[in-house]
Amino acid sequence: MIVRYLIRLPNPEKARGKDPGLSFTAFGADEFAEQLQAALRTDKLFQIWRNAQDDPDKVNLALGLTDPQATVIGEQEDLHIDLTITTSLAGDILRHRLDLLAGSNQWQLRRVQ
Repeated sequence: MIVRYLIRLPNPEKARGKDPGLSFTAFGADEFAEQLQAALRTDKLFQIWRNAQDDPDKVNLALGLTDPQATVIGEQEDLHIDLTITTSLAGDILRHRLDLLAGSNQWQLRRVQ
């Protein structure tokens, strides 16, 4: 099932995960959208994270699922950025990727359709 999520980055300059090697490096809406879209379409971010774990073989491989058709559109709104994500991936997978990229306290789920 295809789901559309509206995610807000209230403070884009603070939208950085705990590990700089996995975090957003973006500064504008288009860059945030491109980096998140790549993280949903490929397993590169997941594999880097997985290989950094104490026991990579115990990581739930379902977190590495991808959606090659996922799209992300970024829009600058005043001081925040809104990301519209269209994907078939489960919410848990999206949440995991966003936590890696932005940090768990730096993004907000605004709407799901």
